Amino acid sequence: MNPLGLYQPGSSPLHRLGVGWKLLALLVLASGTFVLSSPVWLGVVVAAVALGFVVARIPLRRCWAAARGVLVIAAFLFLVQWWLIGLDQATVVGLRVIATLAAATLFTLTTRIDAIVAMLERRLAPLRRFGVRPGDVALLVGLMFQAVTTLTRIAGEVREAQRARGAERSVVAFAVPLLVRTVRHADELGEALAARGMGDR
Repeated sequence: MNPLGLYQPGSSPLHRLGVGWKLLALLVLASGTFVLSSPVWLGVVVAAVALGFVVARIPLRRCWAAARGVLVIAAFLFLVQWWLIGLDQATVVGLRVIATLAAATLFTLTTRIDAIVAMLERRLAPLRRFGVRPGDVALLVGLMFQAVTTLTRIAGEVREAQRARGAERSVVAFAVPLLVRTVRHADELGEALAARGMGDR
């Protein structure tokens, strides 16, 4: 898989929607999840994001790849929060994580990274007078969104391998492969950026 993008080609309404509107919707949703404290309303938000995957006509294989990574991270945080602050708050935290990560994944699956970069370059162009390089900043933001989905995918794959070895309860068996694969992805990403001349600026 190309380390610079996880875009799923398509012609759905979400694919055709402007990048700016999708980015605004993502920011509003992410902010809203931290305002809401009711598991019921957070469940509604999660259901709405799930409906977005249907509207976008994302193949089931890609949906499962996204879901398992998000659920692994959410489950880990849920268990930690349950141990620290109790079941009710852990449920709220888990639903917030699921909603936010799933929405970010949907954004990256329906939005090309070059479209994100192009939009942000236009918006940040006035900052050139202050010495800011809009292209570099825009690419950094685009890669940030891609990193969310990449890490959730890696977490899901590591969890599947952990389950196949019968080591579901081992924190080390999950954390070490996750760290190794994350570092490897960072290396591949660095090489891809260097090949595009980013290291020369």
